Amino acid sequence: MSMSVSHFIAHQASIRNLTIEDELVLNVVKDPSILEVDEPTYAKLKDFEFKNGTIEVDVYSKLLPDAPEYARGFIGIAFRIHEEDSRYESIYIRPSNGRCEDQIRRNHSVQYYAYPDHKFNTLRSTSPEKYESYADMGLEEWIKMKIVVKDIKAELYLNDSMYPVLIVNDLKNGICTGSIALWSEIGTDAYFKNLRITHKPKLL
Repeated sequence: MSMSVSHFIAHQASIRNLTIEDELVLNVVKDPSILEVDEPTYAKLKDFEFKNGTIEVDVYSKLLPDAPEYARGFIGIAFRIHEEDSRYESIYIRPSNGRCEDQIRRNHSVQYYAYPDHKFNTLRSTSPEKYESYADMGLEEWIKMKIVVKDIKAELYLNDSMYPVLIVNDLKNGICTGSIALWSEIGTDAYFKNLRITHKPKLL
């Protein structure tokens, strides 16, 4: 699918196209005035409906010069987005956690959340460890993300892994349809390429 800016709507973020090594890349940066976390800060596909299927994209994140101390290179995908951006599901990664010497941070390398009522801090409090996991990754390297969605289940695969690094069996917003977006969080200079979407999920 084309990564041209013309196919996306910027929501609480800036977006621009770049050509890197002859490939078209979409750059997404969260609006710095949005101080809340796990918000709809993304580039959303125009006129697109997704219910069940597979979303694949290559992502690359680095920290902005003014990134806060707690920035982790947050980058990911939002899906089943309501047309008014009032609800959606999301899975994202924290690349700087993947090879950190702090084991607790390593355990928080991958994250699921559902907007608006089940952000990461709520899920971490009510269901510790259930919606996060470890995966090997790092900042400033291309990482292949694949999310497979079927009804209320989602699986995340990284870098062509045979098995999912995260399984969510109870998507909080239930079975619904909506668009897909390239999501970026505070302090992240986020890059995306090779977006591929199919509508025939094959869960593990």
